[in-house]
Amino acid sequence: MRNVLVAIAVFAGIATAPAQANDLLSPHPLAGVVDEFRIGLHAHRVHHAALPFLVHEWNLGDVEDVSFDVLFTSPDIDAFRWIGAPRPEIGTTISFAGRDSLVHANLTWQLPIFDTPIYLEAGLGAAIHDGALTGAAPGRQNFGCRVNFYERWGVGVNMSENATATLTYEHTSNNGWCAANDGLSNFGLRLGWKF
Repeated sequence: MRNVLVAIAVFAGIATAPAQANDLLSPHPLAGVVDEFRIGLHAHRVHHAALPFLVHEWNLGDVEDVSFDVLFTSPDIDAFRWIGAPRPEIGTTISFAGRDSLVHANLTWQLPIFDTPIYLEAGLGAAIHDGALTGAAPGRQNFGCRVNFYERWGVGVNMSENATATLTYEHTSNNGWCAANDGLSNFGLRLGWKF
């Protein structure tokens, strides 16, 4: 637990660096293409369910995953405006304990809470994993399909003009479309830097 707290403190300390770096790179070369970069620390397989409601059943003891996400600027086209201007995203969640890791591509919607720095977030897309389809070793999942659905739910805060912190619950499973369907849900904190 002490290592987790140290890692969170380091992440929080890094959160102020991009604001200072932006002054050196104005305008930023990625502005208009990449909207935000995130790095996170997560508890692995807190639950199997897609929605983060059964909190009393969560297992938060295995903090072993690191995530990296790139959120792109929402395209300025009618189709994206019509569905709420989500940001396209690619990312990965890597288990450093030798368990299941994944790479995902999704759309991410963000809803500000009134006139506050707090927001709600939801993502929907697909994920590919390095786990077993069936016959998984103990401690790993039987995913059934190589590519599964990916959902993410979050509550976040804009800490500054350039920094965000988002508590996220990410889930991947196949909705029973394959021979096995062990869901994988991770919970953690993602820190973001906006360009």
